[in-house]
Amino acid sequence: MLSMKTFNRLALPVALAFGLSACATNSFKADVSRFAVPLPAPQGQTFAVVAEDPKLAGGLEFANYANAVAAELTQLGYAQAASPESADMLVRFDYRVDGGRERVRTDFNGGFGYGGFGSFGRFGRFNRGYAFGFYDPFLFGGGFGGPDVRSYTIYTSGVDVKIDRRADGQRLFEGKAEAVSRSNRLPRLVPNLVDALFTDFPGNSGETVRITIRDDEKTVRPAK
Repeated sequence: MLSMKTFNRLALPVALAFGLSACATNSFKADVSRFAVPLPAPQGQTFAVVAEDPKLAGGLEFANYANAVAAELTQLGYAQAASPESADMLVRFDYRVDGGRERVRTDFNGGFGYGGFGSFGRFGRFNRGYAFGFYDPFLFGGGFGGPDVRSYTIYTSGVDVKIDRRADGQRLFEGKAEAVSRSNRLPRLVPNLVDALFTDFPGNSGETVRITIRDDEKTVRPAK
């Protein structure tokens, strides 16, 4: 029969390996809603990304996120125009994150879990709202005790994309992606939200779907 000391020595590397594997496969989830008229297949039609909010126009931050939108459209087969005045389509883009709201979570001697929003307790119960962690009193020398109460802030972020035909102003597409997370860092959130919004573009008109993508600290590069 294994002693507790031997069990701890054998179990800890396995637990840590599982935790590192979980960290390596972080995912980002967003709720995506899209509405579109029947769109012709991309054949090099030109577009320009413009700010829905005039206060953002000309800003370096907006230009950085607009590059993420332009890169997605370019991959679909559209071409970036030299200016909005020469574009076939105007792509109106906006982004946001709220001021956050507090959440309180109670856990009874924790357990073992990972992810931005949940963990598995000692007996397999899934607890929403738990950052990555590994805690087991049997492994780390604890025992059953009182509840562990934690408070944290969650933020709702979102992006909106509207595509109009410039010649007559007809609306061709409307879409938005929203996510709840413990981060309010727009440079990380916006590229993920744009990625989710353009997954399976243009989608089914009128449908809201949950899109899960790999959260891999995207770097925004200028569209070609």
